Amino acid sequence: MKKLDEIMELMADEMKDFKTAVLELQKLSGQLVKMCIPISTEAVEKNLNTFLLKQQAEKEKTDEILKEIDRKLKHARIIPNYLLILFGISRIIALSSVGYFGYTSKENVEENFEVYQTIMESRNKSYQDYFAAYPGIQEAYCEWLQGGYQGL
Repeated sequence: MKKLDEIMELMADEMKDFKTAVLELQKLSGQLVKMCIPISTEAVEKNLNTFLLKQQAEKEKTDEILKEIDRKLKHARIIPNYLLILFGISRIIALSSVGYFGYTSKENVEENFEVYQTIMESRNKSYQDYFAAYPGIQEAYCEWLQGGYQGL
């Protein structure tokens, strides 16, 4: 029985500690009910506004970069300037050479025509001298040119 008394005594102590803990919890619960905790979104709104301002600044930077890229793309060329310059120079050289060779060939044609005329004049002169010496042959030659001479 002694053990049963000890156990009962321990139980009584535990019950007493439990009762004091329950009373303390009731007291704290009452204080909690009486206490007014205002629900405030001030801190959240402040953080949200800060975040929105940062987002707006980032958006403005991005818009500025995109505008700059768009402006550069509008003024961009597919062919670089140095290639255009090289093409222009080669075109000028080609046109100049065509003009030069055309002019020199025209002069050569004129010179050749003059040489041909002098050769023909000299031949005509020699033919005329020959025909003056032999008038019968001249008549036969003229008929032959007209296709009427059958004597050969």
